[in-house]
Amino acid sequence: MIFRYLWLNRTIAATLLAAITLPVLAAAKPSPAPLKPLTEEQKIVHVLNRLGFGARPGDVERVKAIGLQRYIDQQLDPGTIVDSKLESKVRSLDVFDLSTAELFAKYPNPTSLLRMIEGNGAQPAAGQNPEQEVTEKQRQERQQKLRELYRKYDLKPANQIVPQIAANRVLRAVYSEKQLQEVMVDFWQNHFNVFAGKAAVRWYIPSYERDVLRKNALGNFKDLLVGTAQHPAMLFYLDNFESVTPNAPMPGNNQNAQRLQQLIRSGGQLPPQARERMKQQLGLSDAQLDQRLREMRDNPQPAQQRQRRGINENYARELMELHTLGVDGGYTQKDIVEVAKCFTGWTIADPRGYRRAAAGEINGTENRRLERLQRQAGVPDDLDSGEFYFNERWHEKGTKTVLGQKIDEGGVKDGLKVIDILVRQPATAKFIARKLAVKFVSDKPSEALVNRVADTFAKTGGDIKATLRTLFSDKEFFAPENYRAKIKTPFELAVSSIRALGAETNAGPQFLAMLNKLGEVPYGYQAPTGYPDTAEEWVNTGALLERLNFAVAFASNRIPGTTVDLRAFDQKDKAKILDRAIAEILDNDVSPSTRGSLTKQIEQPLPEVTPGKEIDNDAGEVPNMRQPGQQGGQNRQARLLNPSGNPEVFKVVSLVLGTPEFQRQ
Repeated sequence: MIFRYLWLNRTIAATLLAAITLPVLAAAKPSPAPLKPLTEEQKIVHVLNRLGFGARPGDVERVKAIGLQRYIDQQLDPGTIVDSKLESKVRSLDVFDLSTAELFAKYPNPTSLLRMIEGNGAQPAAGQNPEQEVTEKQRQERQQKLRELYRKYDLKPANQIVPQIAANRVLRAVYSEKQLQEVMVDFWQNHFNVFAGKAAVRWYIPSYERDVLRKNALGNFKDLLVGTAQHPAMLFYLDNFESVTPNAPMPGNNQNAQRLQQLIRSGGQLPPQARERMKQQLGLSDAQLDQRLREMRDNPQPAQQRQRRGINENYARELMELHTLGVDGGYTQKDIVEVAKCFTGWTIADPRGYRRAAAGEINGTENRRLERLQRQAGVPDDLDSGEFYFNERWHEKGTKTVLGQKIDEGGVKDGLKVIDILVRQPATAKFIARKLAVKFVSDKPSEALVNRVADTFAKTGGDIKATLRTLFSDKEFFAPENYRAKIKTPFELAVSSIRALGAETNAGPQFLAMLNKLGEVPYGYQAPTGYPDTAEEWVNTGALLERLNFAVAFASNRIPGTTVDLRAFDQKDKAKILDRAIAEILDNDVSPSTRGSLTKQIEQPLPEVTPGKEIDNDAGEVPNMRQPGQQGGQNRQARLLNPSGNPEVFKVVSLVLGTPEFQRQ
């Protein structure tokens, strides 16, 4: 008989909310009496929570055996750690084995692919709906044609990219022995945030995470800064790939090209020689060229729209406000403008190659198309689609002044000089130190701690390992008031739940849907700030209900691809089940008030589980994941299984996962 659920009364939710938040708020105030120093076991639990995603069964004993300091040293040196189990888990996620150019060709945008194959290679005009006059029969024919193309050329749907990206992060957080490295990848991903829902960005993320974030997570901050600045994911997300000096020559801005454009738009016929030249340059057949010419005649762009470009300040602003100095870092709007000038010409070869690469290979025109694009934009011959390059023609020449310092290195060195200046600023050291202290110590770290960490960052030139070592060895790191003082983010909560119970997951669509419902899918935050890392952003009655909803779905084995064996918790009565759950999940470290609340709650019905929305979406669309102020995304509803296991056991386990002691770290 299926265990029936009822909605949890919001009064109970409010009670749980108070239980979670009050200790955190109290930690920010002076305690009326000195707190007891942490025991050795509490220190181990603290390290497993802060330097990782929580303890698995047996982890506390393993750390005891090798010694806490040795464990911390190992985590700071991930190259010495063997991770064979993890590698077997992520082996099927092939997007991380491909270059961006290979991703463009293997995972094409289906709408663009069909348009190119049918000879309608241009994008729809502004405001035009490409599907508005398509009948149901035509739609089905197009779908069938796409299926045939994907099967014949071994292509894969582009809507599998984001689920693979998210699954990779979940699996690494759950199974990796290099826990600190995974925590730092999560930290830097939000610090240098890009949004997977923006056009080409999802095609760039596998390389971004593999070649920049993970590679430099425990390396040097300057390497991270240069790597993110030059990576197409960041260049596209913040539009710097289109940042061009107003003085740059326009492509095709010569009298012959202008005469041809005017002739086409007026309805005239191209001379035979010009027609053949365009076919060769564009890699088009006669039918495709005729279609392109009709579109140019039917949808003429005003000259001011065709030539609308200039210096974009987005990256310059976020570079200083979010990546280095901080909002109060002492820079001005004039500095933003000057920095933007320094980064003109930092761009991408064939930035939207996902629209054309597969079709070009199928039609046999890809090489000609790339050669043409390279000639027009001044791209070096040895670059593939989707790679960074510096375009000297687009760069704003002349001397710039940033934070009072003259920059006249010229070319790409202007931007590199800006990065060098910013890395060495005391404001940058303090900004990064504060963010790390918030991440690893408390939502409101002391100024003294921030200054000590910033001093190491500055003295070592941004050495991340050295900076973290200072943080972890500081007296405030193990201060009792900071023990279980931070609220887990939704991602941390979901991963730590799996680890705490020794569960298994494939991080499949249904698990990601529940993570989406909780409100934190990697690369799903639209604003450049990245997901927040403080309690005030994550704790409210609605969020608490979502957390309990996840705990119930997880503990009752309702999430396909994620399984947990709770038979070890079976006991004769509820009280003994509760005792066992507290011992195994919370290491018997629970307050009397929490135990009292649990004793009452195990007599009440659990809330009805509601499924999340899957983050993979219809072909041709982009996932609409979490925007600032939203708790989740909106896509297709996930399918959940019927509950399985002992109802009394998974009720108790769900409630223990919802306790303040587990929700905090």
